[in-house]
Amino acid sequence: MEKIGKGLSCSSKSEVIGELVYIQTIEDVINLFDKASGKICIVEEAGITTLSPILSDLVGTVCTTGSAGSHLAIVSREFGLPCIMGIKFLTNDMSSLNGRKAKIAHDGDDKGILYLLD
Repeated sequence: MEKIGKGLSCSSKSEVIGELVYIQTIEDVINLFDKASGKICIVEEAGITTLSPILSDLVGTVCTTGSAGSHLAIVSREFGLPCIMGIKFLTNDMSSLNGRKAKIAHDGDDKGILYLLD
């Protein structure tokens, strides 16, 4: 298990395992329409609304910006999804994380950690 990022845990404190998907465009979301189950989405925009159609199928969300009051954090809480906001990755190439198996975990009250499992 390799730690790849740490940020603010803004939602459910449950730990989840899923497949990482780096979302850059609305087309990326459309491509997940019948395939979002078990995925952890990585996004860069905290105010993103394009995840709405697939949010109920995801197991977690991760965002490189934002805080507990950001739109993504709020809707993740509403859906009971583990969410890490303002994550600092140990890699600069987030697209290299696509398809990798990962775990969202918690370290204390408000720290969220993302681990690679493969």
